[in-house]
Amino acid sequence: MEHYTVTGMSCAACSARVEKAVSAVPGVTSCSVSLLTNSMGVEGSATPDAVISAVQAAGYGASLKGAAQSVPSIAEQEDALADHETPVLKRRLIASLGFLIVLMYFSMGHMMWGWPLPSFFDGNHVAMGLIQMLLTIAVMVINQKFFINGFKSLFHGAPNMDTLVALGATASFGYSTYALFAMTGAQVRGDAAAVMSYMHEFYFESAAMILALITVGKMLEARSKGKTTDALKSLMKLAPQTATLLRNGQEVTVPIAQVKRGDVFVVRPGENIPVDGVILEGESAVNESALTGESIPVDKAVGDSVSAATTNQSGFLRCEATRVGEDTTLSQIIKMVSDAAATKAPIAKVADRVSGVFVPTVITIAVITTAVWLLCGKPIGFALARGISVLVISCPCALGLATPVAIMVGNGLGAKNGILFKTAVSLEETGKTEIVALDKTGTITKGEPRVTDVLPADGLTESALLALAAALEQRSEHPLARAVMLRADPKKQNISEKLVQLTLWICPAVSLFVGISMYLSALGFAINVSRLGMVFVGLIFIVIGNYLPKCRHNYTVGIRLPWTLDNEDNWNHTHRFAGYVWIIAGVVTLLSVFLSHAAVVWVAAIFVASLSPLVYSFVYAKRHGKI
Repeated sequence: MEHYTVTGMSCAACSARVEKAVSAVPGVTSCSVSLLTNSMGVEGSATPDAVISAVQAAGYGASLKGAAQSVPSIAEQEDALADHETPVLKRRLIASLGFLIVLMYFSMGHMMWGWPLPSFFDGNHVAMGLIQMLLTIAVMVINQKFFINGFKSLFHGAPNMDTLVALGATASFGYSTYALFAMTGAQVRGDAAAVMSYMHEFYFESAAMILALITVGKMLEARSKGKTTDALKSLMKLAPQTATLLRNGQEVTVPIAQVKRGDVFVVRPGENIPVDGVILEGESAVNESALTGESIPVDKAVGDSVSAATTNQSGFLRCEATRVGEDTTLSQIIKMVSDAAATKAPIAKVADRVSGVFVPTVITIAVITTAVWLLCGKPIGFALARGISVLVISCPCALGLATPVAIMVGNGLGAKNGILFKTAVSLEETGKTEIVALDKTGTITKGEPRVTDVLPADGLTESALLALAAALEQRSEHPLARAVMLRADPKKQNISEKLVQLTLWICPAVSLFVGISMYLSALGFAINVSRLGMVFVGLIFIVIGNYLPKCRHNYTVGIRLPWTLDNEDNWNHTHRFAGYVWIIAGVVTLLSVFLSHAAVVWVAAIFVASLSPLVYSFVYAKRHGKI
């Protein structure tokens, strides 16, 4: 498959037009255009020149990816995926809003609400019309891309979404300009009634508002497009930028692009492996989670293969490069994800077919709407306003982006979680999956080993066994070693144990507080024990609410219900919700001190804080099939 970069596309109608034009080229067996990435994948025997000529004949630009060099650098690939469109649209929007606000002040603020204007505008209706026209022209010049793309597509016989915007804005501006000249003529004749009538025929603000609002939509679309490629950019960042080669017995650090097949490179502990290769000397544990998703490092020895972007964790390795550049495993994964973005799912093809006939249909309806109102005897301004409304409100600019954005987001989330889709078709079919077969436990676990039980031998205590294990593993970076250290380190104990300790000091603290308060009250001090008690209880509620979301799944403390103890997901959601409720109950208890019926509020807060997590837990478990 040959990959091309396509320029000038702005909506689904554009991509459909390009796809249709290229598919008609002799020798092209399949063509897929992605509006999201502004790319095109072409299969067949057609030459690149023929494909590019077809795209240009359709009114767009195209260039072959990687034509200048066979292996584009990682930086160039990242730059190709970078969001260059959003900053431009943001500047356009800010400039448009600056002129639009002034325009709306003149057209709406003054005329509808009587907002003040400079004295030379008093009774000078021509000047007001002229300033509105000039402000509208400024907004149209700022957003000239709509008119260039829209009319260019119209002249090529393939109107797109920009055509609707351009026609609507042009019609509004054109009729308003006619009304301004007509008003000037009425002013010269001294016809005051006609002047006031033409004042209400200005639609300059409509033309400017159309462009500004559509620019907002375009900016949001561009922003979503930029974010959907983050997963692909994160994959590219996995590749090291340099490699340490052995040349004439000396270690030389060179850019990754200069590494050739057969070069000997070294990798120290903690460094990433630069290219695919085979180990010549050394033994180590290599973390391949970036490529395979497996969190447990793989032991490597002489003769074993290593892959780029994996991490050498323990030993010194001397390797020979076997695959470099686009031939590495990482590059193949990146290419696979890029190819998936260039393919179309069946649902996307439906959207393309709809958009291909949508724009001409909308233009036809707008013309019919205007003609019908004119035939009904309505003024041309009234009829034109309705026709323009049809053009503007029928601009579903997201029609061509909704499906590709969903596909790209799906591919991106899959890549982040170690799942790669070769085509968009497979991604769509995944939604219809009923049975999933998995071949290893690492696929369905969190990938973080944890010590669950300690079974010491006879004559050895649990703490002694953990101390011995920790002494052996304390200098290791192996995931299993970290799991042992987490269990052995008393500073990293389970939050449940902390809650037990918290309860042990809360009870004596409450008793001591109440006892001291009652003693001081008996001595004659004006102490409201109940209100002070509510302050103390409120603070305790807030502390417990802070700890509850961090409470791990256990059988000692927490909201211990059958469905929470059986399911960790329900446990976590329930305790997160309970934490928020207890904090709110604590705040309400503190505020109730200042109320006349404080006891009632306090009791209600305790009742809600105790009962609502139980109800939430049951509802959540029932809704998600946990019980």
